[in-house]
Amino acid sequence: MRAITKTDFKFKNQLSKYSGKVRDVYNVNNEFLVMVASDRLSAFDVVLPKGIPYKGQILNQIACKMLKETSHIVQNWFIDSPDPNVSIGQICEPFKIEMVIRGYLSGHAARLYKSGIRKICGIKMPEGMIENDQFNFPIITPTTKAIDGQHDEDISKEDLLSQEIVSKEDYKILEDYTYKLFEEGSKIANKQGLILVDTKYEFGKNSKGEIILIDEIHTPDSSRYFYLNSYKKLQNSKSPQKQLSKEFVRQWLIDNGFQGKQDQIIPQMSSDYIEIVSERYIELYEKITGSKFVKSDTSDIQLRIKSNIDNYFESK
Repeated sequence: MRAITKTDFKFKNQLSKYSGKVRDVYNVNNEFLVMVASDRLSAFDVVLPKGIPYKGQILNQIACKMLKETSHIVQNWFIDSPDPNVSIGQICEPFKIEMVIRGYLSGHAARLYKSGIRKICGIKMPEGMIENDQFNFPIITPTTKAIDGQHDEDISKEDLLSQEIVSKEDYKILEDYTYKLFEEGSKIANKQGLILVDTKYEFGKNSKGEIILIDEIHTPDSSRYFYLNSYKKLQNSKSPQKQLSKEFVRQWLIDNGFQGKQDQIIPQMSSDYIEIVSERYIELYEKITGSKFVKSDTSDIQLRIKSNIDNYFESK
C-alpha cells in the first residue's frame, strides 16, 4: 500500500508553502489556501516515521463533510475539494490557540486526573470521577498553538486574555461558536450511534475581519468518539470504552515506551501494524460518516493530486 508523506508542489502564482504535522498548506496568490492532507501520523505532537495509507483521504473527506454540515452555525474557510486529499479555501489570519472542548473525562484530561490533578486550564474537575465519565457540562480547555519542535500547551481563559493572545471580545465569540459546534457535532454523532467525546476547533479572521472556522473538524485526528449503545454498560462495569479516534495509536506508543518526552525513542511500526492502523482509519470513516469508504487511486498519488489542483485553477 502506498502512502504520501511529503509534498513539494509548485503551483501557478504560488507564494509560499507551510508544512504542519499532517497537512501541507500552499498559499496561491494570497487568495487561496491549498491544503493537502498527507498520510503522516502524529501523536504526542510528534510525526511518526511512516505514513498510513488512505489516512489523508479519510481526514480530508470527513472534514469536508463536517464543514458543510456545520456551515449554518459559523462560516468556514472551505471552498472546494478537487482531489480526495485536498481542500481549497479562503486565506485568513489564524488565532494562535486551539479551542479544545471536552464532554467527558478522557485522554489528556483523564491522564491529568489520574495523576491527582483536579484542574485543567483553570477549570476545576469534580472529585470522584472515573475515566470516561461525562462532565456535568462540556468544558473548554484551550491550548496554545505549538511552534516547530514544541508541544501544544494548556492555557486558561484568564491567561489567554491577560497575555493578550486573544481579545476579550473575540474570545467570547470563539467560546460561543465552540459550544454550538460541539452541540451540533454531538447530534451528528448520535445519529451514527456515536458519542462525540471531545474535539478541537480552530478559527481565524478573513479579509473582512470576520471570525471563521478553519482547518479540520470532527475527524478521528481532532476528535474522540465512543459507541453510544455500549457506553453506559461499559462505564457501569468500569471497563474501557471502545474508541473511534487515534487514541489506540497513542496507547500503542505508550505500551512501547513512548509519550513524546525528551530522549524517548519512537518505536518502529511493522508493515502489518501499519495495515491494521489503515484499516482502523477506514472503519472510523465509515462509522463517523455512515458511508462506504472508496479508496482513491494510489498508483501515483503525487501526480494525481498535482493534476487535480492544476485543473481546478485552470478552470477558474
